[in-house]
Amino acid sequence: MTTDLPAQAGRRCQHPLNLFHASVYFSPESAQELAALGIEDAHAAYLAVRSAALGAVGPGAVTAAFYNFNHELIARHLPAVWQIASPEQVLAARLRGADATLRRLLGEDVVASDELAEAAGLALRATEACTRQARPLYAAHADLPVPEAPHLRFWHAATLLREHRGDAHLAALLSAGLDPLEALVSHGATGTGISRRWVLATRGWEQSDWDAAAERLRKRGLLTDAGDLTDAGRSLRDEVEEHTDRLDAAPYEHLGTAGVDRLTALAKRLLATVAEAGAFPGTLTSRD
Repeated sequence: MTTDLPAQAGRRCQHPLNLFHASVYFSPESAQELAALGIEDAHAAYLAVRSAALGAVGPGAVTAAFYNFNHELIARHLPAVWQIASPEQVLAARLRGADATLRRLLGEDVVASDELAEAAGLALRATEACTRQARPLYAAHADLPVPEAPHLRFWHAATLLREHRGDAHLAALLSAGLDPLEALVSHGATGTGISRRWVLATRGWEQSDWDAAAERLRKRGLLTDAGDLTDAGRSLRDEVEEHTDRLDAAPYEHLGTAGVDRLTALAKRLLATVAEAGAFPGTLTSRD
């Protein structure tokens, strides 16, 4: 194992992997697969797909694992969704949806390419150093079988690396004293987070909740009246990311500098391909 990776190399590698994984959540193919099971509500579909690896859990476990969703939204759909379809059925539908989505977005030439197979191999090698302790979403997904097709192997590995970092990120947010909505508001103020409009539409919060969180951040000296981060706010957000980097270093140290550089380059190319094919909603990352 090497420990001489450049600063933020793991973060830079994980970023396109995370977005590549997430492209499946927005696809009509995934929605159609879930609708065929009887899950047509968009909130129920997302919650079922993302939590199915945990089993037929209730709202408490999912609120804990997802962190920034309103518990009341989760409780409206879980555990009720498991009366419509089992977690096993949802996981099978998710994989079928991922297969159809990625074939459309990437094209059959890319799906059959040596570069995609290489990316899958590198990403899976990185997951060899992931750890389950205190990482519920990663651990649950790590128990799932690795698909055979290279494009699905790559998507599965990207999922594991996303959830491994995500679980670590929650520990960093707790350490920083940022509650679920404070985390979203402060991340949005960096200019790189998901938009307020998207948060309110998908996470179950109201504008009054957002405003209250912003006020708490202002009282802590982390946010200006205009909604921008103060110097202290920027410092805290930087520490959250650096803390997350430290907790998520093992997969990338295991892969080594050359491997991380190559995986980053391949992942960026694959992400660019799916993005250019229309994988993401245009309102996802706007400031408003």
